[in-house]
Formats: sequence, structure tokens, C-alpha cells
Amino acid sequence: MALTSHLFGPSITDTGILFKIWAPLSPQVHLECEGLDPVLMEGDREGWHRVHLEGAKPGCRYRFRLADGLAVPDPASRYQPEDVHGPSEVVDLGRFDWKAEAWSGRPWEETVIYELHVGAFSEKGTFLGMLDKLDHLESLGITAIQLMPINEFPGRWNWGYDGVLPYAPDCSYGRPEDLMRLIDEAHLRGISVFLDVVYNHFGPDGNYLPAHAPLFTDKHSSPWGDGINLDDEGNHFVRQYLIENALYWLGDYRFDGLRFDAVHAIHDDSPVHFLDELAQRIRQAFPRRHVHLIVENERNDATLLERDVEGRPKTYTAQWNDDIHHALHALTTGETTGYFADYEGGASTLGKALAEGFVFQGEIMPHKGKRRGSPSAHLPPTAFISFIHNHDQIGNRARGDRIMADLEPQALRFAVALYLLAPQVPMLFMGEEWRSRRPFPYFSDFHAELNRQVKEGRKEELIGKPGFEAENMLDPTSDDTFNIGKLDWFTPGQSANEAWVSFYRDLLDRRLRLVVPLIGLMDAPAARFSLKNDVLVVSWPLHDGRDLRLVANPSEKERMVEEGVLRGSEIFSLSVDSNGRMRPWALSFRLVEQD
Repeated sequence: MALTSHLFGPSITDTGILFKIWAPLSPQVHLECEGLDPVLMEGDREGWHRVHLEGAKPGCRYRFRLADGLAVPDPASRYQPEDVHGPSEVVDLGRFDWKAEAWSGRPWEETVIYELHVGAFSEKGTFLGMLDKLDHLESLGITAIQLMPINEFPGRWNWGYDGVLPYAPDCSYGRPEDLMRLIDEAHLRGISVFLDVVYNHFGPDGNYLPAHAPLFTDKHSSPWGDGINLDDEGNHFVRQYLIENALYWLGDYRFDGLRFDAVHAIHDDSPVHFLDELAQRIRQAFPRRHVHLIVENERNDATLLERDVEGRPKTYTAQWNDDIHHALHALTTGETTGYFADYEGGASTLGKALAEGFVFQGEIMPHKGKRRGSPSAHLPPTAFISFIHNHDQIGNRARGDRIMADLEPQALRFAVALYLLAPQVPMLFMGEEWRSRRPFPYFSDFHAELNRQVKEGRKEELIGKPGFEAENMLDPTSDDTFNIGKLDWFTPGQSANEAWVSFYRDLLDRRLRLVVPLIGLMDAPAARFSLKNDVLVVSWPLHDGRDLRLVANPSEKERMVEEGVLRGSEIFSLSVDSNGRMRPWALSFRLVEQD
């Protein structure tokens, strides 16, 4: 077996294992492999320490002993069987027997994302515990699963954003081979698998990297402390550590895409920004696969979403679009506290989000008191991901409540039909398809002092946000908080739940058959919106002289539609009478000849 191409982590050879660690801050490093005497590693001028251990095999557990006596796990550990403070285990990822060998992914326009948390999704809370749920997702019309971060975190459970070893799937979810099997089984059902990765900070417990490498820099700050060192002394290998991590998940595990957490918190003054280098390296590495790159970006920076002359993403494929969520949320729930106050514009605000992507495209956002966003109307609808729930919009409320699930049924059907059939890429959050009301609060499991700090910090961070009253906040470190976040799977045949699942299934079937074929016919800038007698009309022009048209009454009052607005062939209608009367929360998607 030849050496792997990975710079970081152990390499399995024909005669043993090459162990290596970048530790420029430690003048010497010893390898401690269970059952053997410590071995001094050979260092070089770049800070690398290496040793080839003859006869070593996958399954051996090891750690590195720094010059000051501190024992640390491999920062590129493939598996941590005893959690973040324990030894690392060598895993031969090349031995897995993939069955979906021909799989190369799905085109982006076919994508319907289902976001989930591995620990809360099934009763077992493991990768293998998800397997018997895949048939449900396939029959529902889901074409992509997005896992919240899974890399090794301290304790029994965590949202995943406190991870400290980015190459190791968390041991509470199962072994690396279990994750591979999950991905393989999803691919056999035609379902892509995306992974949420965090390159803007490391968690507060178990991060040993600063003890031996310049991971952080005081040139930049973030909500979590000093910034990641992407442009200060020693930054080259820090950048490579993170870039190789992305390539590792996409290559070794065959993930179909990555969602990059809070990229607005990734600071870099280099001539080539880390985000640009990251996307370029990924696209160069997988030219024949459908690999999709998603960003979360508080700044709404449209430059990350630019397309080339053929309409392909230059760097990033799409962004979670909070603006469309906030506009739809404010309209249907009437909640206008906190940042939702900036989306009180009613139907026109929703129309702008549907037609142009961002509501704020450089204007002052009153809640923040500063400008937000950049022009986005020139981008195709598929540059934006729409949702009515996600882990943040639920879990960052005091009690983790799914406020949209408590809408009056007609208003909820309106919101669901609108975001599932519009040409933006839709994303569901686990359980919403049967109108689950199970909370999804923030949870973590640290030691006592850090638990205390987390509780206090959580209150300070979120106070004043919608749905957040400090006195009602669930204790994020309590076992009960994690347990109430476990998904309440419905039993097929339960009439109320089954009706909602059927509604989602019908809409996603219509999307695949009737909307997806139109997406490739859309130009950018494409859409336009207007209000006619308080009825919202959004049109997406097609190359062939037709429009995909949405006619919507986003209110609790009946409206009459102007003659001719509802012409053409119907894709889906909700509460629209033949005489043009639109009842409260009515809408119609249609295919019409352009005016």
C-alpha cells in the first residue's frame, strides 16, 4: 500500500505507519503508541516531527508527548475512541467496501436539503441509527441530507459547533466505518450527503493545537476569542490543515458537499483570501463530481456566490438565506421583535427576497444600525437556500420552540408550499414534515466550571433576540435539555401527522417534475415582483418566452385577483377559487406566457 497523499494525520505504508505532527512550538516530540516504549520523532526546520513505526497496524492507539511533558492527541486524528482527551486511533479508511461506486452526486437544481443532528435524529443517536430512516427520506422526496457538525467534541452530546478535532467523527456517533456506511446507503437511494464544517473557531475544551502550533493570532478577533491564524506568522500550515480537512471529507468519505459555518467570522488579510483558496482547491480536486459548497454569511456578501459565463458557481454554490426566512416568519407569525422588526414590510419584503435574494443589499439594517448585504438581483434563484426552520432559528430561542409549527394550519401550508415550490433551493429541518412540535434547544456537556460559563454566556449572547427571555431559558448543560430535543418520530397511519407528510411529499414530487425542469431556463437577473390589489405576484422569466409565476395572498384577508393574473397552466394552488377569489393565505404557482 502506498503512502497516502494527506499532509496531516498518519499514513499507512506496506510495512507500518508513518506518524507525523506539525508542532513548531515544541523542540522535540515523542510518539507514544500503546504497548511500546516512547519513540523520539525526527524534527525539521518547518516544525514537522515524523517517525515511521515498522510493524504498526490500523487499530493501534497513540498520542504525542511534547517537550514540556504534555500528552496530546493527533490534531488530525481519524478517530478518538476515548473522547477528546484520550489517545487517537489509526484507521484505514481505504478498506471500506463502497457499493455505490458509480455515484457522482446530483445536480444542484435537483437539491432538496434535510438538515439534521445525528444525536437527536434517531433513538440510538448514531450513524447506524439513521439507516432505517433513509427510506422515509427517499420517499418524501429528499435528495440531500445535511449533517450538523460531527467532528469530535467533548462530552456526551453537543450541537457540534464546539468541536476540537476536525478530522475525527465524534465517537458517540459511532466509528468512521459507520459514517461511511451511512453515506454509501444514502447514495444507493439517490440521496447526497452534505456536512456542516466549522473553520472560524475551535471549541473551548480539548483543543491542544495552540500548545504546539500557532493556530490563533491576535491580529483578528472573533466572538470566540483570537482569530484563526490565516495571515500571520506560520499561517501556511494552518491554512493547509483546514483546506486538507475539507478535501478529506469530500474525498475519503465521499461527502457531496460542505456547509461552511459563519464565514463572516473568518478573517484573512492575505492577497488570496482563505475562502477563495478553499473553494478553488476543492473545485480543482473534484472536477467530475457534483460537489456543492454552501455558506452561512451574516454579511450577505453576494461576491461569494458569483457565476461564470456558463452560469456555474465560481466559488460557492449557495448561501442560507436568512432574509427569506425572516420575511416569511414575520408575515405568518406576526412576530416582529428583535431582527424580525426589519422585515415588517409585508408582502413587498417577501417579494424582494423571492425575486432578488437578499432584502438588504447595502441598505441600513435598523436593528443593527449599519449597512448589510450587497446587490444580489443578478444571481440565479439557486444561489439561495430557503427554509422555515433550521437549527439556529429554533435552537436560539429560549426554549428551542418551533414557532412555525404552531401556526394556524392554513398559514403553515402557505409557507410550506411557497418555499418548497419557489425556484430557490429548499431546506427542511428534521421532523418538520410531520409538523413536529418537539423543541430543539441548544445543548452541550462540559465539565462543571465550563458548564457554568456556558449558561451565563448563552444568556448574554442571545438576550434580546426573538423568542429569548432569559428567565425562560432551558439549561443547555442539563441532560433533560438534550433529551427533549430528541426527535419524536411519527408512526405511519397517525392521521394528522400522515396528512402533513403527504402534503410535503406531494409538493416535492411537483417540484421535481414541474419546477426543476424550469430552473435551467431561468436567466439572471430574472425575477420581478409587484403588488396588485395587495396580492403578491412574482415572475421568473424563462428562455422560451414563458414565466414561472407565483400569485400569493400573504394575509388573513380575502383578496380578489386582477383578471388575467391567474392564466396559464397550474402547477399548484392553495385556496384559490375559480372566480379569482383568494382566501386567506392562498397561493398559486403557474406557468404562463410572458406579458
